[in-house]
Amino acid sequence: MRVLGVDPGLTRCGLGVIDAPAARTLTLIDVSVATSSADADAPDRLLAIADAIDAAILKHRPDAVAVERVFAQHNVRTVMGTGQVSGLVMVAARRAGLPVVLYTPSEVKAAVTGSGRADKAQVAYMVAKLLGLDEPPKPADAADALAIAITHALKGGGRTAASGASATPAQQRWVEAERAARRRN
Repeated sequence: MRVLGVDPGLTRCGLGVIDAPAARTLTLIDVSVATSSADADAPDRLLAIADAIDAAILKHRPDAVAVERVFAQHNVRTVMGTGQVSGLVMVAARRAGLPVVLYTPSEVKAAVTGSGRADKAQVAYMVAKLLGLDEPPKPADAADALAIAITHALKGGGRTAASGASATPAQQRWVEAERAARRRN
């Protein structure tokens, strides 16, 4: 299973792609951070991020997209930008026929480190260890995107976006067949 993990942000949007072909086997495919200038108009900033998301989906052909769920912060502007980018990710994934799953920050921390209260340094350290890297990816947005992808892989990746329920074996085979057909085209 190939997973695109997205740490949504309007200034910096982390994009991490991993392969998880077997339980607990994780391989880094790509990691990047899409950026937009804080001086640009919001529509232009969103377009820049949307183009990067579309390019990542086209280039890496993930089987699923995992996104960090927007949570309330004190800075309303940051929450708005993050929410807008999350919407872009979900639309891009759906247009590509991909399932989308949202994870809370505490779910990601717990899956990667074992503690839902881990700090960013602990998450980055474990991302490096789980992917066999010499050092944590930088900037933090890159490590966070990979942590989100890892979370999806470790949780089995079989949840459906609509209900959050586990897919049956028949549903999973159907999804895998559709993905294989998409990759051939």
